[in-house]
Amino acid sequence: MDGTKVVPTPTRDDENFWTVVMTPVEPAWNEPGDDDTFVMDEQVLAAVRALAERISTRALAYRTAGEPFDAALLAAPDVQLATLRALYEAKRSVDRLAESAATAAGRSGASYSQLGAAWGGIKRQSARLKWPHAVVKRSAGESVPLAYAGGSAVIHHDPGVDAWWYTATAADRQEEESEAVHGTSAEAIARATEFLLTHARPAPRETA
Repeated sequence: MDGTKVVPTPTRDDENFWTVVMTPVEPAWNEPGDDDTFVMDEQVLAAVRALAERISTRALAYRTAGEPFDAALLAAPDVQLATLRALYEAKRSVDRLAESAATAAGRSGASYSQLGAAWGGIKRQSARLKWPHAVVKRSAGESVPLAYAGGSAVIHHDPGVDAWWYTATAADRQEEESEAVHGTSAEAIARATEFLLTHARPAPRETA
């Protein structure tokens, strides 16, 4: 025996799926290695360069002239400034996504200590200051607001059947209201999060 904890892997048709999914696994992650961070740097850089070429004045001039934007043009100081501006937007994206992830985790039972550990090991107090609304104290029947993937949801408790349900409006303006069939607030949060993530982007416009 090597002491490795076995993590259950139920499928969606398993009746205990959401109970298992909403039970935290410890440890929640393995520390990324150098190869992992290198690959991520490459992927972030590719996204940033794509944005930089869209907003660069020099790149626009080349597109207008019908000329290819040679990779050597990335050395131009103005293109690097456009890249820096794109990196700032990438940072803002990371901050928005981090807030969504922290809120979803916190509303599902994660503590500020756990959120801080995930965010590079910052202290619990710092995590609370960074995401002041991620973890809330609530009574058993209190509604739980949730923001995720550009949308929002409210998780409600129905005392008549002692079950939870939710209303949600996603980023693409799709709305959903569930039945009061979820046994715990965590399960209702998971279902609402799944809906918001599925509809995270605006629906594509129809072309004539």
